[in-house]
Amino acid sequence: MISVCMAVFNGERYLEEQLRSILVQLSVQDEVIIVDDCSRDSSENLIRSMRDSRIILLRNESNLGPTASFARAISHAKGQYIFLSDQDDVWHSEKVATICQTFDSTKSLVIVSDARIVDSNCNVLSESFFSLRDSRPGFWHNLYKNGFLGCCMALRSEAKAFFLPFPDFKQMHDEWIGLCASIAGEVTFIQEKLIDYRRHEKNVTRMTHGSLMSMVRKRLKFSFYVLQRLPRILIWRFRTD
Repeated sequence: MISVCMAVFNGERYLEEQLRSILVQLSVQDEVIIVDDCSRDSSENLIRSMRDSRIILLRNESNLGPTASFARAISHAKGQYIFLSDQDDVWHSEKVATICQTFDSTKSLVIVSDARIVDSNCNVLSESFFSLRDSRPGFWHNLYKNGFLGCCMALRSEAKAFFLPFPDFKQMHDEWIGLCASIAGEVTFIQEKLIDYRRHEKNVTRMTHGSLMSMVRKRLKFSFYVLQRLPRILIWRFRTD
């Protein structure tokens, strides 16, 4: 069983195209868990109008932000493999099959695929996110320069045991999951470009980083939270080796 987890906030413009690119790749027993973070547009109505029994819609009582919304979606996921998804991208037709084959042939806890970067109309801006970010495995490399992109990530359900709950911080969930998994076991970066990663004026995440001081503070904060979680990660790893 596959679970796709998505956080939605005012996503009506691109949401239907994204959902259709996902649903066509899933079987009848799979699920798409959508947490609507108090959208003020027609996102909820659009989701319900699709009338697909594989979609499970949860609505936050107050606006919690993407990290908490993804945490809620992931905690409800029942699938063996959990895919993370943004509301505004487009999945390539081979994404699910490629990721599942990689899980089946490796011991990877997390798989990260490459992506094409496109504009709001899906015109290609860059052929490779990996090339722009120098994305590759390794805890220290990704602590220094994050190469984890949530919408390109999938994980085994057992990984929830060590990265949930998310720490009480304002950073994004993808880097936290990736760093924890890098300590706990195998993380695989595959070169296939499996989504069109859409960049537009309403994106939550930025392609550029902040000031040097803000980057240093962020890395120190991440290091602190990882150290706090380290005993649980190591216990999990030794129990499963």
